[in-house]
Amino acid sequence: MNDYEHNPESQLGRRMIWLAALGLLGGFYALFSVLLKDGGAVISVDAGGAAMIVLEQDRSGHYQVEGLINNLPVKFLVDTGATDVAIPESTARAMGLQFGPRVTVMTAAGPSKAWMTRLNMVSIGGISRRDVRATITSGEFDGVLLGMSFLKHYSLRQQDGKLVISEGLAQEQLSID
Repeated sequence: MNDYEHNPESQLGRRMIWLAALGLLGGFYALFSVLLKDGGAVISVDAGGAAMIVLEQDRSGHYQVEGLINNLPVKFLVDTGATDVAIPESTARAMGLQFGPRVTVMTAAGPSKAWMTRLNMVSIGGISRRDVRATITSGEFDGVLLGMSFLKHYSLRQQDGKLVISEGLAQEQLSID
């Protein structure tokens, strides 16, 4: 037998190499997990090229996602009860949006004054939509409500604390395992 195989120092060295290799694999896993996250959203594309985004519920039971309005970053709160994308007045002014006709809208807090507008582009993850109807609200709140004027163009599925927003309707694409 070879003295090398029974040498305690060489056995320790081999164990250290294995430990380092496992640590490296764990580090790569963590790195790629972080790279695939987009503000609590996992973005993927199916074999047909259709984009899909999976959002995880926050502690309050809401779904939030980072996105863009006219290429400007915003934090969206997904709200299937909102007819339109709803933007607070101060946010709309900071973004330089055009204020259209004044309207009265029904909110959770009752009737409120607002302005209609159109957004050139709304994007979350790999999903984008042009010419989206929006409402600029006189009330202030954190973020922007991602309402049905955007969401109605996509497939939505909620299960086990996750919301899948998908371009396609295929069942295999909607799997949220």
